[in-house]
Amino acid sequence: MRAVYPGSFAPLTPGHLDVVDRARALFDDLVVLVAVNSGKHPGTDPERRAAAVRASLPIEWTSVTVAAWSGLTSTYCRRHEIAVLVRGLRNTTDLRAEYQLAAMNQSLGVATVFLPARPDLAAVSSTAVRALGTLPSPPGS
Repeated sequence: MRAVYPGSFAPLTPGHLDVVDRARALFDDLVVLVAVNSGKHPGTDPERRAAAVRASLPIEWTSVTVAAWSGLTSTYCRRHEIAVLVRGLRNTTDLRAEYQLAAMNQSLGVATVFLPARPDLAAVSSTAVRALGTLPSPPGS
């Protein structure tokens, strides 16, 4: 079974990598879909972000591919015959927003699998990283 993990990934965080790692254990193939989100201002185009994501993935993760996309995620899924989206959740605020998107995507024939963030990674968001200009140090360092 194939799945898509969509996001802006601007920048890719340890939480994103954790979701990719756990999702690749659940699915035969995983596409990390670097998408355009009109509500976010990543500062770089999707192709550059996709290249950065690709460069960050361990070479042994051969079941993971990266693609840039500017349309609806459900359209990408239909065109590539992918029936499952993967979404990471950090908190109940994420859950509320993602639940609405999941319902819409389900009506379009694409199911959503939610993966909760590990507690030590839940506080890190791409928006916060952009505001700080750097990734925070891992806990205990």
